[in-house]
Amino acid sequence: QVQLVESGGGLVQPGGSLRLSCAPSGSIFGIIVMGWYRQAPGKQRDLVATITLGAPNYADSVKGRFTISRDNANSKVYLQMNSLKVEDTAVYYCNFRTKVSPWNYWGQGTQVTVSS
Repeated sequence: QVQLVESGGGLVQPGGSLRLSCAPSGSIFGIIVMGWYRQAPGKQRDLVATITLGAPNYADSVKGRFTISRDNANSKVYLQMNSLKVEDTAVYYCNFRTKVSPWNYWGQGTQVTVSS
């Protein structure tokens, strides 16, 4: 079964930057939306950013700091995170939504820790 593989997480100081990447382990057809979600300890999983063929969509908490981009030829999605804050600490998950079964793919998650 095809899986999404995230990379690029780590430990960074407040104000720093990280770039997350996500790519499928095989071919995925009919991708409609690519996105990033995050889940902090004890909290629900929340949307960070999504991108279709049109304009990207961001959570208010990351607007102006994070940028989502996609490589359609290779079915990859990226999240450039700048001016990181302690409250950005979470496990970040990649998500693809497709117009054919199985409709929804998730990655295993990558830990982002912002701490001094």
